[in-house]
Amino acid sequence: MKKFDIPIYYKSSFISAIKNLRKDADPRKKDFSPTLLDFGSVQFLIARHFGFCYGVENAIEIAYKAVDENPGKRIFLLSQMIHNPIVNQDLQEKGIQFIMDTEGNQLVEWETLNSNDIILIPAFGTTIEIEEKINAIGLQTEKYNTTCPFVEKVWKQSEKLGKTNHTIIIHGKHKHEETRATFSHSYQNAPSIIIKDMNDAAFIAKVILGEIPADDFYEKFKGRLSEGFDVEKHFEKIGVVNQTTMLAAETQAIADYFKQVMLQKYGEATIKNHFADTRDTLCYATNDNQQATYALLKETADFAIVVGGYNSSNTSHIVELCEEKLPTYFISSANEIESQHTIHHFNYNAKQLETTNNFIPEKQPVKIILTSGASCPDTLVDAVLDKLLSYFNNTKTKEEVLAVQGVKDKT
Repeated sequence: MKKFDIPIYYKSSFISAIKNLRKDADPRKKDFSPTLLDFGSVQFLIARHFGFCYGVENAIEIAYKAVDENPGKRIFLLSQMIHNPIVNQDLQEKGIQFIMDTEGNQLVEWETLNSNDIILIPAFGTTIEIEEKINAIGLQTEKYNTTCPFVEKVWKQSEKLGKTNHTIIIHGKHKHEETRATFSHSYQNAPSIIIKDMNDAAFIAKVILGEIPADDFYEKFKGRLSEGFDVEKHFEKIGVVNQTTMLAAETQAIADYFKQVMLQKYGEATIKNHFADTRDTLCYATNDNQQATYALLKETADFAIVVGGYNSSNTSHIVELCEEKLPTYFISSANEIESQHTIHHFNYNAKQLETTNNFIPEKQPVKIILTSGASCPDTLVDAVLDKLLSYFNNTKTKEEVLAVQGVKDKT
């Protein structure tokens, strides 16, 4: 896989060494089990896969290249490059201005831009409507378009479904930049609808089977439907695609569920005329990170720390998985760990910061699950590990643990 040129301060020699050891021992990624780092009085279970993915590293490389290649020019990003506050703050400090916030609210008016400006498309991609605004100003997007290739893969699948007269069901969060972009590309080719979860899928199933009136459907999905959507004819042929950062298992479960619904309505003989198999739109990195989390949770631990931006979709799903098994603290950086007694963490469901006291149990060894989202630099994970380590006495050094780990992974 391509290696990207990203700033050195996003990399961690310790975390990178752990990752490289696992890659060398398991190049085909068949082993999702975590790495155990035994420091003595504290142990860390590190996920097999976490941190920057291909799409994120690609976006970061392009963004910093844009800064280096255009001294003196105004540089704009449509919205946050990725959902990590450290990365976005660094880009802003280098002079990059954000045109919109994450929900599409305008921060810089379009009429203030001109053809001499530089504009970057974030990793999430953008809508057809915004592309048209950019083109009308005379701005060029090709050189600094950081849209993740796996997002573009979803768009291509949507186009393919549209050409075969399928209605496109998008599993995603309708306010998320990526889902807004996918929806915009999708409805150019086919009737489209955004659903959040299995509850939405079950509602639509009842509509397809004639158990819920059309008016109830239009009211529930207002703002999440393409113009002119007609329940009488647009649910005869369907295919499911996804926001690439959604929980992969949930997307697959929704697709499998809709297949059963279409089987119930149309029968086995003609199912291929009514349901399209689209499982290949699942992002490999999202899937790897989630599979690594499932493997983490097979182990016994005292609590979990998940590091990432609070508006990061893929990170939130890792948090949700961990919360099902053990106390989990979602933090943006080591700064949220106030002391060995107090941690400030984000409650994703309530969308608010909370404080927990006495979060480290009084026992030895303490075992901690540590992982992060796909938009989180390894340096932030390393800093969290260092902060937690500082609260324990008589621990081994990183060099000692790394040496032991290297021996273990080569056996």
